Amino acid sequence: MWHGALATSRRYLSPTRWQKHFGLTLEELDRLTAAIGRALEGRVMTREELARAVGRITGSWKFAAKLAEGSWGTILKPAAFRGHLCFGPSQGQLVCFTHPGSWLRNEIAALDPAAATTRVARRFLAAYGPATYHDLARWWGGSGVATARQWIAALGEEASSIDLEGTPVWMLAADAGDMGDFQEKRSVCLLPAFDQYVVAASHHAERLLPGKLRSRVYRPQGWISPVLLVNGRMEGTWRHVLKGSRIEVVIEPFVKVPQWARRGAELEAERLADFFGSTLQLKWKN
Repeated sequence: MWHGALATSRRYLSPTRWQKHFGLTLEELDRLTAAIGRALEGRVMTREELARAVGRITGSWKFAAKLAEGSWGTILKPAAFRGHLCFGPSQGQLVCFTHPGSWLRNEIAALDPAAATTRVARRFLAAYGPATYHDLARWWGGSGVATARQWIAALGEEASSIDLEGTPVWMLAADAGDMGDFQEKRSVCLLPAFDQYVVAASHHAERLLPGKLRSRVYRPQGWISPVLLVNGRMEGTWRHVLKGSRIEVVIEPFVKVPQWARRGAELEAERLADFFGSTLQLKWKN
């Protein structure tokens, strides 16, 4: 399903981008991508080992040098999108890769792209609805609002449009039918960094923050902070540090947190301490 949907992405197929940043034509990129898949079949390799193997397969040390240079994995993305590459177990601090087929008993063909994108849209609305076209487009990674509109339209009567405070949003029709029986409940969570709830909310995050505090959560270089979530709203950030047998948890709220929510956050911190087998030292930074 995932590879079938990724096959529709044009995100990494800009001739100008590859020529400008990597000195490769799209034809060379195709050769490089195919060689990556071949090199990784039945093997686990570090990036340096993969670069050497690709150089031998293609007879092009230019390709090997391109794979070895830089710390970002952009040049590996097309291979991952096409199902030729995934992460393998690391060697110490060295990241490793393998071919997905290395660990699968049988070769699994990608779904037809139309069927795959429909499934992805259905699962997105099941997890994150109600959501706008912009939410889906941003979550999928720059696919564009027109693409998100097509994906949701393909669901037909499975998707239902509702009005959310003046904004048209979409959710699964089955879920929309249950909204009339919804009973609001108190909830408190200490969400970790890069939690999917926060990732998916990136387009409409201002609706979930008590003020212009987006930069405190969505930070430079793509970093997403751990979040104190109260009744679904981002009301602070937090961090933890292990110090021997102790774990220090520091919670920094954006607004005054009611007593019941403070106690809920403390219980979350205690669960974290239990997980690490550590003694909890909790601080509120007001």
